[in-house]
Amino acid sequence: MELTGNVFVVTGGGNGIGREVVLGLLTRGARVAAVDLSEQGLAETAALAGAGERLSTHTVDITDRAAVEVLPDAVISAHGRVDGLLNVAGIIQPFVRFADLEYSHIEKVMAVNFWGVVHTTKAFLPQLRTRPQATVVNVSSMGALAPVPGQAVYGASKAAVMLLTEALYAELKGTPVTVSVVFPGGVSTHIAENSGAAIPGRSTDAAASAEAADAWSAAAAPSVLSLSATSPSSCSWAWVMLTISDSGSVSSVEPAGRTRSEAWIWVPTAAP
Repeated sequence: MELTGNVFVVTGGGNGIGREVVLGLLTRGARVAAVDLSEQGLAETAALAGAGERLSTHTVDITDRAAVEVLPDAVISAHGRVDGLLNVAGIIQPFVRFADLEYSHIEKVMAVNFWGVVHTTKAFLPQLRTRPQATVVNVSSMGALAPVPGQAVYGASKAAVMLLTEALYAELKGTPVTVSVVFPGGVSTHIAENSGAAIPGRSTDAAASAEAADAWSAAAAPSVLSLSATSPSSCSWAWVMLTISDSGSVSSVEPAGRTRSEAWIWVPTAAP
């Protein structure tokens, strides 16, 4: 789909991946309506973009259905039309086991990660279907495929996004609207702070941080590894090990066996 001149709505545009998507689209000549709960975050994105009238910002709580339902009119008022919707906004849960997770946290994660996608997609789909070409892109997570202890509800919310998107893809085949789902792995953003969740191992004390991170990795690995026993052999997937540098960037990606306790992830590969 051509980006230049087309109009894209991006949720979570005030920080993290959403902000980078906004900036990337603008760099490629698109017009963007950035949506976020944080007015300050949106202002920072606008300052970084310097895109003038090609960028509009909309402070909206995507868990508020009534607020989202009037968003298409605001975007059309700013840009004249809508050609694409990118649902990036998301939060994680506190790093505690399901049995200890409060209902308020469960409801909040599902409200943002799943219902937020439902609200925006329902609101914009009628407009998208009027365009000669349009797209919906929903951001799920590797956590939807590889369960991690302490993030059970987050993983469930992202799995729900995955299945919703796959069903939309099937329902909208033959229409002008293409549908895609994205599975990011670990990305260095402020999602933990924005979610009010402390990440195990993130400490100002290096020794304590390393010890906690090793313990968390060892606890998570058996559940991740167990997927290999239930995954259909016909699927083209591979186990890899990511080595993360102190700065948070990926310093190496290696083919992996399944006998050690590092933080393995299961990733799609090219079809055989």
